Amino acid sequence: MIEVPVYNQEGKQVESIKIDESSLGGAVNAALLKQAIVYYETAQRQGTHRTLARGEVEGSTRKLFRQKGTGNARQGSIRQPVRVGGGHAKQKRPEDHRIDFPLKARRLARQNALLSKLLAGEVKVVDNLNLAAPKTKLMAGVCEKLGIDRSCVLALPEHSDSTYRAARNIDRMTVTTVSQLNAWEILKNRKVLTTKDGLKKLVG
Repeated sequence: MIEVPVYNQEGKQVESIKIDESSLGGAVNAALLKQAIVYYETAQRQGTHRTLARGEVEGSTRKLFRQKGTGNARQGSIRQPVRVGGGHAKQKRPEDHRIDFPLKARRLARQNALLSKLLAGEVKVVDNLNLAAPKTKLMAGVCEKLGIDRSCVLALPEHSDSTYRAARNIDRMTVTTVSQLNAWEILKNRKVLTTKDGLKKLVG
């Protein structure tokens, strides 16, 4: 069992929650987490790169000079790949870089990523996030009192416009909901910040 402390917005511990490791996969599967990172990284590649072939660049197709008798190396048209401004010999074409990663594997990877953060003590849980106003200063104050000074992903149990507006301008903070949280966002950030209800949804 992992005992996770729960803090209030002033940074004081008010209670603790016990979490069974089996609900998060039992143990951290490094190979699965690597596969998840590769999956999410490749999904972000646009794949819109494209270069021109020799038949697509502008220029005459006339042979530059006769084959023999000039003393020069043999040359074809001005659009051949060896000449400046010519087409590419091996052209880049639009490509879909996405790989297959089953939904069940994605869910298990998210649970494993959360387990790794819990074991490292890098999950901060607050009882609630009721800010007096949607101001960045207030949210930054909460982070400071919780000891969050590195990159952090804020996982809300459900979308809150005021909390989102208060946290979106904080440097190196990603704001999302529990339903949209994935393994890549958990692993790329040093800290995970959520509420008590959000943690229950993640574990459940």
